[in-house]
Amino acid sequence: MERVTMYGSSQFDGSAAAFMGGGFMPTQSAHPPSDSSSISKNRETRCLFPLTVKQINNLASNDESNFIIDGAEVNNVTIVGRVSHKEDKASEHTFLVDDGTGQIECTKWIQESLDTEQMGEILVGMYVRVHGHLRGLQGRRFLNVFSI
Repeated sequence: MERVTMYGSSQFDGSAAAFMGGGFMPTQSAHPPSDSSSISKNRETRCLFPLTVKQINNLASNDESNFIIDGAEVNNVTIVGRVSHKEDKASEHTFLVDDGTGQIECTKWIQESLDTEQMGEILVGMYVRVHGHLRGLQGRRFLNVFSI
């Protein structure tokens, strides 16, 4: 009978032999990056920026969808504030969030019945943390909400 101890030798003793036989290794990549700036840009677009409504309204923009803060492109933001108005429709829930620096319109599109249930719990006067994709149209800014 072979005795195997915690740090003794066994089939899986931490050597490279345990990792032989193919598969995806963390050091491999399916598509090598073309340049390092594309990696940096990808990371920045996936960031969730905690901002105030005033900061959102003051963001530099070269058009209605590319917002820049400190040289980084801003797509996803999170804000905390009080719901000051709410309107429910069949395909979407629209509400205003006031964080003390201003108000921003937020839209939560209904994709599942869970979305409707979640939005039913949100009431005017309630404080919420909203995660959303920042958008602009005709000079006004709003959030397409993906999490509340």
